[in-house]
Amino acid sequence: MLTRSNDRLDLDLLVLPETNLILLASVIEPMRGANRIAGSELYRWRLLTPDGAPVLTTSGIPVPAAGAFSAAREDAPLFVLASYNWRQSATATLKMQLSQAARRRSVIAGIESGTWLLAESSLLDRLTATIHWEDFEDFSLAYPQVKAVKDRFVIDGKRLTTAGPLPTVDLMLEIIRQRQGYSLALEVSRLFSYEQVSFHNESQLSPSAAGLSMRDPRVASAVRLMEEHIEQPVMLSRIAKRVGVSARHLQGLFQESIGAPPHVHYLALRLNAARRKVIETKASFADIAAATGFNSASAFARSYRASFSESPSDTRRRLRRPVTPAPDSRSA
Repeated sequence: MLTRSNDRLDLDLLVLPETNLILLASVIEPMRGANRIAGSELYRWRLLTPDGAPVLTTSGIPVPAAGAFSAAREDAPLFVLASYNWRQSATATLKMQLSQAARRRSVIAGIESGTWLLAESSLLDRLTATIHWEDFEDFSLAYPQVKAVKDRFVIDGKRLTTAGPLPTVDLMLEIIRQRQGYSLALEVSRLFSYEQVSFHNESQLSPSAAGLSMRDPRVASAVRLMEEHIEQPVMLSRIAKRVGVSARHLQGLFQESIGAPPHVHYLALRLNAARRKVIETKASFADIAAATGFNSASAFARSYRASFSESPSDTRRRLRRPVTPAPDSRSA
Protein backbone atom coordinates (compact mmCIF):
# COMPACT_ATOMS: atom_id res chain seq x y z
CA MET A 1 0.00 0.00 0.00
CA LEU A 2 2.80 2.43 0.85
CA THR A 3 4.69 2.18 -2.42
CA ARG A 4 4.66 4.54 -5.41
CA SER A 5 1.64 3.70 -7.55
CA ASN A 6 -1.18 5.30 -9.50
CA ASP A 7 -3.24 2.12 -9.43
CA ARG A 8 -6.53 2.45 -7.60
CA LEU A 9 -6.36 1.55 -3.91
CA ASP A 10 -9.49 -0.03 -2.42
CA LEU A 11 -9.96 0.28 1.35
CA ASP A 12 -12.46 -1.14 3.81
CA LEU A 13 -13.50 1.14 6.68
CA LEU A 14 -14.95 -0.67 9.69
CA VAL A 15 -16.95 2.02 11.51
CA LEU A 16 -17.97 1.24 15.08
CA PRO A 17 -20.88 2.85 16.96
CA GLU A 18 -20.24 6.27 18.55
CA THR A 19 -17.50 7.16 16.11
CA ASN A 20 -17.07 10.90 15.53
CA LEU A 21 -18.14 12.17 12.13
CA ILE A 22 -14.94 14.21 11.93
CA LEU A 23 -12.93 11.02 12.40
CA LEU A 24 -14.70 9.35 9.48
CA ALA A 25 -14.23 12.49 7.37
CA SER A 26 -10.54 12.63 8.27
CA VAL A 27 -10.08 9.29 6.51
CA ILE A 28 -12.37 9.84 3.54
CA GLU A 29 -11.92 13.50 2.64
CA PRO A 30 -8.18 13.37 1.81
CA MET A 31 -8.87 10.43 -0.52
CA ARG A 32 -11.81 12.25 -2.11
CA GLY A 33 -9.63 15.32 -2.54
CA ALA A 34 -6.86 13.28 -4.14
CA ASN A 35 -9.35 11.77 -6.60
CA ARG A 36 -10.73 15.19 -7.53
CA ILE A 37 -7.37 16.87 -7.94
CA ALA A 38 -5.88 13.98 -9.93
CA GLY A 39 -9.00 13.68 -12.07
CA SER A 40 -9.00 9.93 -11.63
CA GLU A 41 -10.13 7.37 -9.07
CA LEU A 42 -6.95 6.77 -7.11
CA TYR A 43 -8.88 5.70 -4.00
CA ARG A 44 -12.14 3.86 -3.42
CA TRP A 45 -13.57 3.02 -0.02
CA ARG A 46 -16.30 0.82 1.38
CA LEU A 47 -18.04 1.38 4.72
CA LEU A 48 -18.62 -1.68 6.88
CA THR A 49 -20.18 -2.08 10.33
CA PRO A 50 -20.09 -5.04 12.72
CA ASP A 51 -23.55 -6.28 11.69
CA GLY A 52 -24.14 -4.46 8.40
CA ALA A 53 -26.68 -2.07 9.92
CA PRO A 54 -26.12 1.70 9.99
CA VAL A 55 -24.29 2.90 13.10
CA LEU A 56 -24.99 6.12 14.95
CA THR A 57 -22.15 8.60 15.24
CA THR A 58 -21.71 10.74 18.34
CA SER A 59 -23.68 13.50 16.62
CA GLY A 60 -26.65 11.20 16.13
CA ILE A 61 -26.17 11.00 12.36
CA PRO A 62 -26.28 7.40 11.10
CA VAL A 63 -23.55 6.06 8.85
CA PRO A 64 -24.89 3.63 6.23
CA ALA A 65 -22.99 0.44 5.56
CA ALA A 66 -22.21 -1.45 2.37
CA GLY A 67 -22.31 -4.64 4.41
CA ALA A 68 -21.23 -6.46 7.56
CA PHE A 69 -17.58 -6.89 8.42
CA SER A 70 -16.40 -10.48 8.25
CA ALA A 71 -13.12 -12.35 8.04
CA ALA A 72 -13.74 -13.16 4.38
CA ARG A 73 -10.84 -13.64 2.02
CA GLU A 74 -10.21 -9.93 1.50
CA ASP A 75 -6.73 -8.49 1.09
CA ALA A 76 -7.67 -4.79 0.92
CA PRO A 77 -6.35 -2.55 3.71
CA LEU A 78 -8.71 -2.39 6.68
CA PHE A 79 -9.17 0.76 8.76
CA VAL A 80 -10.88 0.29 12.14
CA LEU A 81 -12.54 3.53 13.27
CA ALA A 82 -13.72 4.08 16.84
CA SER A 83 -14.09 7.02 19.22
CA TYR A 84 -16.14 6.30 22.36
CA ASN A 85 -17.26 3.17 24.22
CA TRP A 86 -15.12 0.91 22.06
CA ARG A 87 -15.38 -1.89 24.64
CA GLN A 88 -19.05 -2.39 23.77
CA SER A 89 -17.96 -3.37 20.27
CA ALA A 90 -15.00 -5.51 21.38
CA THR A 91 -16.93 -8.77 21.34
CA ALA A 92 -15.21 -12.13 21.15
CA THR A 93 -16.60 -12.49 17.62
CA LEU A 94 -15.21 -9.17 16.40
CA LYS A 95 -11.79 -9.80 17.95
CA MET A 96 -11.65 -13.22 16.31
CA GLN A 97 -12.65 -11.69 12.97
CA LEU A 98 -9.92 -9.08 13.26
CA SER A 99 -7.33 -11.73 14.09
CA GLN A 100 -8.40 -13.80 11.09
CA ALA A 101 -8.47 -10.75 8.83
CA ALA A 102 -4.90 -9.88 9.84
CA ARG A 103 -3.70 -13.05 8.12
CA ARG A 104 -4.93 -11.82 4.74
CA ARG A 105 -5.19 -8.03 4.86
CA SER A 106 -2.22 -6.15 3.47
CA VAL A 107 -2.59 -3.46 6.15
CA ILE A 108 -4.74 -2.95 9.25
CA ALA A 109 -5.04 0.52 10.78
CA GLY A 110 -6.38 1.55 14.16
CA ILE A 111 -7.91 5.00 13.81
CA GLU A 112 -8.09 6.83 17.17
CA SER A 113 -9.76 4.33 19.56
CA GLY A 114 -9.48 1.70 16.85
CA THR A 115 -5.98 1.26 18.30
CA TRP A 116 -7.61 -0.26 21.39
CA LEU A 117 -9.41 -2.83 19.23
CA LEU A 118 -6.20 -3.82 17.49
CA ALA A 119 -4.34 -4.18 20.79
CA GLU A 120 -7.22 -6.12 22.32
CA SER A 121 -7.04 -8.50 19.34
CA SER A 122 -3.25 -8.96 19.85
CA LEU A 123 -2.51 -7.28 16.53
CA LEU A 124 -0.04 -4.78 18.00
CA ASP A 125 2.09 -7.10 20.11
CA ARG A 126 5.79 -6.10 19.97
CA LEU A 127 4.95 -3.21 17.66
CA THR A 128 5.00 0.56 18.09
CA ALA A 129 1.63 2.32 18.20
CA THR A 130 0.03 5.58 19.21
CA ILE A 131 -3.27 6.45 20.86
CA HIS A 132 -5.26 9.55 21.78
CA TRP A 133 -3.37 11.52 24.42
CA GLU A 134 -6.22 11.15 26.94
CA ASP A 135 -5.87 7.37 26.77
CA PHE A 136 -2.10 7.11 26.65
CA GLU A 137 -1.39 6.14 30.27
CA ASP A 138 -4.28 3.66 30.50
CA PHE A 139 -3.32 2.11 27.17
CA SER A 140 0.33 1.76 28.17
CA LEU A 141 -0.62 0.00 31.40
CA ALA A 142 -3.18 -2.27 29.72
CA TYR A 143 -0.86 -3.43 26.92
CA PRO A 144 2.78 -3.49 28.07
CA GLN A 145 3.58 -5.71 25.09
CA VAL A 146 2.86 -2.71 22.80
CA LYS A 147 5.40 0.08 22.57
CA ALA A 148 3.11 3.10 23.00
CA VAL A 149 4.49 6.45 21.85
CA LYS A 150 3.11 9.96 21.96
CA ASP A 151 2.99 10.71 18.27
CA ARG A 152 0.38 11.88 15.78
CA PHE A 153 0.47 8.67 13.76
CA VAL A 154 2.67 5.59 13.58
CA ILE A 155 3.42 3.28 10.67
CA ASP A 156 5.01 0.04 11.85
CA GLY A 157 5.09 -2.51 9.08
CA LYS A 158 1.53 -3.62 8.31
CA ARG A 159 0.03 -1.75 11.27
CA LEU A 160 -0.98 1.91 11.24
CA THR A 161 -2.32 3.83 14.24
CA THR A 162 -3.42 7.42 14.79
CA ALA A 163 -4.02 9.66 17.81
CA GLY A 164 -7.19 11.46 16.67
CA PRO A 165 -8.96 13.13 13.72
CA LEU A 166 -6.35 15.71 12.69
CA PRO A 167 -3.48 13.22 13.09
CA THR A 168 -5.53 10.92 10.85
CA VAL A 169 -5.52 13.62 8.17
CA ASP A 170 -1.73 13.66 8.57
CA LEU A 171 -1.63 9.89 8.05
CA MET A 172 -3.78 10.07 4.93
CA LEU A 173 -1.56 12.81 3.50
CA GLU A 174 1.46 10.61 4.18
CA ILE A 175 -0.20 7.69 2.37
CA ILE A 176 -0.89 9.97 -0.61
CA ARG A 177 2.69 11.26 -0.49
CA GLN A 178 4.16 7.77 -0.54
CA ARG A 179 1.82 6.56 -3.28
CA GLN A 180 1.49 9.59 -5.58
CA GLY A 181 4.29 11.91 -4.48
CA TYR A 182 4.81 15.09 -2.53
CA SER A 183 3.14 17.40 -5.08
CA LEU A 184 -0.28 15.74 -4.85
CA ALA A 185 -0.06 15.45 -1.06
CA LEU A 186 0.72 19.16 -0.87
CA GLU A 187 -2.20 20.06 -3.12
CA VAL A 188 -4.58 17.88 -1.07
CA SER A 189 -3.34 19.55 2.12
CA ARG A 190 -4.53 22.90 0.74
CA LEU A 191 -8.10 21.62 1.10
CA PHE A 192 -7.69 21.58 4.88
CA SER A 193 -7.06 25.25 5.65
CA TYR A 194 -7.32 25.15 9.43
CA GLU A 195 -4.47 26.92 11.18
CA GLN A 196 -4.79 28.39 14.66
CA VAL A 197 -3.29 31.87 14.65
CA SER A 198 -3.53 34.87 16.95
CA PHE A 199 -6.21 37.40 16.12
CA HIS A 200 -3.46 39.99 16.46
CA ASN A 201 -1.18 38.23 14.00
CA GLU A 202 -1.14 40.29 10.83
CA SER A 203 0.49 37.58 8.74
CA GLN A 204 -1.82 35.73 6.38
CA LEU A 205 -2.05 31.96 6.30
CA SER A 206 -0.19 30.71 3.26
CA PRO A 207 -2.46 28.60 1.00
CA SER A 208 0.19 25.93 0.66
CA ALA A 209 0.73 25.85 4.43
CA ALA A 210 -2.85 24.73 5.00
CA GLY A 211 -2.88 21.22 6.33
CA LEU A 212 0.85 21.29 6.97
CA SER A 213 2.41 21.72 10.37
CA MET A 214 4.19 25.08 10.27
CA ARG A 215 5.90 24.87 13.64
CA ASP A 216 8.37 27.63 12.85
CA PRO A 217 7.39 31.10 11.58
CA ARG A 218 10.57 31.18 9.52
CA VAL A 219 9.33 28.19 7.53
CA ALA A 220 5.97 29.88 6.97
CA SER A 221 7.76 33.04 5.80
CA ALA A 222 9.96 31.03 3.45
CA VAL A 223 6.91 29.31 1.97
CA ARG A 224 5.22 32.67 1.38
CA LEU A 225 8.34 33.89 -0.44
CA MET A 226 8.26 30.77 -2.61
CA GLU A 227 4.61 31.36 -3.47
CA GLU A 228 5.30 34.97 -4.37
CA HIS A 229 8.07 33.92 -6.76
CA ILE A 230 6.67 31.07 -8.83
CA GLU A 231 7.46 32.60 -12.23
CA GLN A 232 11.03 33.57 -11.30
CA PRO A 233 12.23 31.20 -8.56
CA VAL A 234 14.47 32.67 -5.89
CA MET A 235 17.65 30.85 -4.89
CA LEU A 236 17.26 29.05 -1.59
CA SER A 237 20.28 30.86 -0.17
CA ARG A 238 18.48 34.18 -0.76
CA ILE A 239 15.28 32.86 0.82
CA ALA A 240 17.25 31.74 3.85
CA LYS A 241 18.88 35.14 4.14
CA ARG A 242 15.48 36.86 3.90
CA VAL A 243 14.11 34.84 6.82
CA GLY A 244 17.28 35.26 8.88
CA VAL A 245 18.90 31.82 8.84
CA SER A 246 21.59 30.00 6.92
CA ALA A 247 20.68 27.78 3.98
CA ARG A 248 21.70 24.72 5.99
CA HIS A 249 19.57 25.79 8.93
CA LEU A 250 16.61 26.35 6.62
CA GLN A 251 17.03 22.79 5.34
CA GLY A 252 16.74 21.49 8.88
CA LEU A 253 13.76 23.69 9.72
CA PHE A 254 11.82 22.47 6.67
CA GLN A 255 12.62 18.85 7.39
CA GLU A 256 11.50 19.18 10.99
CA SER A 257 8.40 21.23 10.23
CA ILE A 258 6.91 19.66 7.10
CA GLY A 259 9.04 16.58 6.48
CA ALA A 260 10.53 17.70 3.18
CA PRO A 261 13.54 19.83 2.20
CA PRO A 262 12.85 23.33 0.87
CA HIS A 263 13.81 22.59 -2.74
CA VAL A 264 11.29 19.71 -2.87
CA HIS A 265 8.55 21.94 -1.46
CA TYR A 266 9.39 24.77 -3.87
CA LEU A 267 9.32 22.46 -6.88
CA ALA A 268 5.99 21.00 -5.73
CA LEU A 269 4.50 24.50 -5.49
CA ARG A 270 5.59 25.29 -9.03
CA LEU A 271 4.42 21.97 -10.45
CA ASN A 272 1.04 22.27 -8.76
CA ALA A 273 0.64 25.78 -10.17
CA ALA A 274 1.60 24.42 -13.59
CA ARG A 275 -0.83 21.53 -13.31
CA ARG A 276 -3.70 23.89 -12.55
CA LYS A 277 -2.82 25.85 -15.69
CA VAL A 278 -2.66 22.64 -17.72
CA ILE A 279 -6.15 21.68 -16.53
CA GLU A 280 -7.89 25.05 -16.29
CA THR A 281 -6.44 26.99 -19.24
CA LYS A 282 -5.63 26.51 -22.92
CA ALA A 283 -2.17 28.07 -22.55
CA SER A 284 0.66 26.42 -24.45
CA PHE A 285 3.04 24.26 -22.49
CA ALA A 286 5.87 26.67 -23.33
CA ASP A 287 3.89 29.53 -21.78
CA ILE A 288 3.04 27.43 -18.74
CA ALA A 289 6.70 26.48 -18.34
CA ALA A 290 7.72 30.14 -18.44
CA ALA A 291 4.97 31.12 -15.97
CA THR A 292 6.10 28.55 -13.42
CA GLY A 293 9.84 29.08 -13.54
CA PHE A 294 11.07 26.36 -15.90
CA ASN A 295 13.85 27.10 -18.38
CA SER A 296 12.14 25.28 -21.24
CA ALA A 297 9.05 23.31 -22.16
CA SER A 298 11.13 20.13 -22.24
CA ALA A 299 12.48 20.69 -18.71
CA PHE A 300 8.94 21.37 -17.54
CA ALA A 301 7.64 18.21 -19.22
CA ARG A 302 10.35 16.06 -17.59
CA SER A 303 9.60 17.39 -14.10
CA TYR A 304 5.86 17.13 -14.67
CA ARG A 305 6.07 13.49 -15.75
CA ALA A 306 8.38 12.60 -12.86
CA SER A 307 5.90 14.08 -10.40
CA PHE A 308 2.52 13.10 -11.88
CA SER A 309 3.45 9.95 -13.87
CA GLU A 310 2.04 11.42 -17.07
CA SER A 311 2.89 14.22 -19.47
CA PRO A 312 1.04 17.56 -19.55
CA SER A 313 -0.57 16.55 -22.84
CA ASP A 314 -1.66 13.24 -21.28
CA THR A 315 -3.36 15.18 -18.48
CA ARG A 316 -5.23 17.43 -20.89
CA ARG A 317 -6.24 14.52 -23.09
CA ARG A 318 -7.46 12.47 -20.13
CA LEU A 319 -9.43 15.27 -18.50
CA ARG A 320 -10.84 16.80 -21.68
CA ARG A 321 -14.61 16.51 -21.53
CA PRO A 322 -16.65 16.43 -24.72
CA VAL A 323 -18.94 19.41 -25.02
CA THR A 324 -22.58 18.37 -25.26
CA PRO A 325 -24.43 20.63 -27.69
CA ALA A 326 -27.38 22.52 -26.26
CA PRO A 327 -30.75 21.11 -27.34
CA ASP A 328 -32.37 22.91 -30.24
CA SER A 329 -35.58 24.35 -28.87
CA ARG A 330 -37.03 24.51 -32.38
CA SER A 331 -37.04 20.72 -32.64
CA ALA A 332 -39.20 20.40 -29.57
